[in-house]
Amino acid sequence: MRYALEAGDTIFAPGMKAFLERAFRLGQKRERVQDRTLARHRRDMLRRLDALLELEPTQADGLRLRNRYRKVREQLLVFLSEREVPPTNNVSERALRPSTIFRKVTNGFRAEWGAELYGAVRSGIATGRLHGLSALGSLRATLEGRSLLPTPAAEEPGPASL
Repeated sequence: MRYALEAGDTIFAPGMKAFLERAFRLGQKRERVQDRTLARHRRDMLRRLDALLELEPTQADGLRLRNRYRKVREQLLVFLSEREVPPTNNVSERALRPSTIFRKVTNGFRAEWGAELYGAVRSGIATGRLHGLSALGSLRATLEGRSLLPTPAAEEPGPASL
């Protein structure tokens, strides 16, 4: 987005930036609104998005940006219909940060298997952390072949089962 704006797109990128800012504000307040109000906001935002996607940027970067958003249109506002979906990908970005720093500091990997191993280890640790495990606990569980996902607690017997 920023690149298209800086490159000179004055047709699509400014409107898309405003659209995403509005969507993010709606995402922040979605817990305080009723389902039908949230559905109405989603319909309104989809109409706005469709109008934006009909614009014809004259600048190449704006055109590429518009085409990219056309491809992901259906996934763009999922957080307005599924409350458990976060409005941003900040969790994903934070999970990738250590790998990006490692790659920059070490100048990458010499072998493909090293990159794949590092990615698998980082993924396992991040998944474990999301479920309350330490890095060591995540690695142990993985090496022992145990799932990193929490197991459902056994249900207490109720009156019907006595």
